[in-house]
Amino acid sequence: MALAFAGLLSMQVFYMHSMVKMRYEQFASAVRQSLYGVSQRLVREETRYFLDESVSQVSSSSFYSPYMSESKPQLGGLKFSFTTSSGLEADLTIKGNPKEITRIQSNSDLASRHYQSVRDEVRDRYMQQKGIMDEVIVNIISQSTTRPISERADSATVAHLLRQELDTMGVKLPFEFAVVNRAGTIQYRTAGYSTSVGDRDNMFVQVLFPQDPFEKLTFLKVYFPTKNDYIFSSVSFMYPTIAFTVILLVVFVVTIVLAFRQKRLSEMKNDFINNMTHEFKTPISSISLAAQMLNDQSVRKSPAMLQQISTVINDETKRLRFQVEKVLQMSMFDRQKATLKLEEVDANSEIYNIVNTFKLKVEKYGGKITAQLDAMDAIVNVDPMHFTNVIFNLLDNAVKYRREDVPLDLVVSTRDLSGERLQITVSDNGIGIRKDDLKKIFEKFYRVSTGNRHDVKGFGLGLAYVRKMVTELGGEITVESELNVGTKFIIILPLSK
Repeated sequence: MALAFAGLLSMQVFYMHSMVKMRYEQFASAVRQSLYGVSQRLVREETRYFLDESVSQVSSSSFYSPYMSESKPQLGGLKFSFTTSSGLEADLTIKGNPKEITRIQSNSDLASRHYQSVRDEVRDRYMQQKGIMDEVIVNIISQSTTRPISERADSATVAHLLRQELDTMGVKLPFEFAVVNRAGTIQYRTAGYSTSVGDRDNMFVQVLFPQDPFEKLTFLKVYFPTKNDYIFSSVSFMYPTIAFTVILLVVFVVTIVLAFRQKRLSEMKNDFINNMTHEFKTPISSISLAAQMLNDQSVRKSPAMLQQISTVINDETKRLRFQVEKVLQMSMFDRQKATLKLEEVDANSEIYNIVNTFKLKVEKYGGKITAQLDAMDAIVNVDPMHFTNVIFNLLDNAVKYRREDVPLDLVVSTRDLSGERLQITVSDNGIGIRKDDLKKIFEKFYRVSTGNRHDVKGFGLGLAYVRKMVTELGGEITVESELNVGTKFIIILPLSK
């Protein structure tokens, strides 16, 4: 599914990229053709300018004067076809009085002389017109570059021609342009033209008069401020499909994450059930063994033995009840607010009693526990039972995760903080916690790898319960640890007002 999503998204992105590229090439081709059309029209306008100028000079001469007063010829006539020395083919029709035409046709010598006269006249006119065209070409080559660019292609004309050519090509976008010389000096420009435009793909350049000498070339530079919007708007129909694909991809990723979380939670619950079964099995076995001993007549006759069995049953029952209570604590995590019986207690006094009670368990493993109660003001508003359980869980974890090669050293301390707060620290010299586990130790059912081997017993609820209670009491808890060095839990609680 991941490969299918990746392939689908890649194909959509590639297709959109190809469409954008194709649209840009079409746009660029249309703009280049429009600019070339502007250049050709300007060249034709300049040619017409010099042609009109030359014709006006020639028309004032006496060459055409003999022919300007001739009357319109009559119907009928003689038709001649001929080819000039330069290869020009022409037809000549002589119109006039039919009787005169008949007389000319009957007299072959007269017709031949008249034909020769007309042919000479046409040749002279052709040579005259050829001379006019040659003169126009010479004037364009020699005089066009001497005219200022504002006369050859004024801004209004260029803007008008640009708009016409672009509209013809279907490019109906606003544009800005400038006319610059070969040195890059701007001859004139539109008000919105910016010299800071550095996007080569957005700037189109065309030579205005290609026949000019190289050192006198003039360039038309055009750019379109809304080109990108125009191009991407043509592929806007692809946006919803890509958006839906991304949404599906996000849903897929979330689903996978939730699936892995559920898998991990299932594994944790399985570990929890295994650990709980192991924890319940020991006291139940002890109680069962004690009950079997009570059936022995010899045991019943010994008061000392009865007292010992009673003590075992009582201790194991307490142990079993304590384990059941720890399991029931799990139900608190399904509530938004725990039910607490808050009282003002002296944290120093409570911690001192906890340390004295826990001292025997620490000394059993050859360790020591120290209380450094330095806080001058230690009155906090807490639930005594839950507060005691919080400290007891932290101490119990220190014993569970001790190092076998080093005697356990436990320190519980208090000190004053600014802002009417109390800091309680529980530190040990145990095996420590890896950095990867530090982020997860407060999660429900989570246990480090040591616990998964059952050499350290527990349900994975202790630290989750600790953080829950500290948060409910308006405090915060942090942890500092280094592998094979030790761990320090820091609890900060607000003082009672």
